[in-house]
Amino acid sequence: MHWILLAAGIALEVLATTSLKLSEGFSKPVYAGLTLLCFGIAFYVMALVVRTMPVAIAYSIWAGAGIAAITLVGVLAFDQKLDGFGYLGVALIALGVIVLNLLSSAATA
Repeated sequence: MHWILLAAGIALEVLATTSLKLSEGFSKPVYAGLTLLCFGIAFYVMALVVRTMPVAIAYSIWAGAGIAAITLVGVLAFDQKLDGFGYLGVALIALGVIVLNLLSSAATA
């Protein structure tokens, strides 16, 4: 169950960050409100996740997946450009999360 909640939390965090961009400095009330609502629910969901999952693992997945997803949103939806080093950085973050989860004993703590 914590994996489903974690995925939902990540999705909410990505929606919140996207809404933050669309709020244009909180000048658009609908997007500003959506930002606050989604971040609030996402943090509540994260609080539920860390009840049953080690916080280091939950947060590394949360942050890594969130970074990768919001980078993809930026490139696809907002026509933001990344150079090779940008993509390398995102790939290294994803690789770090994979190593932590598959190879580290911390994932089973």
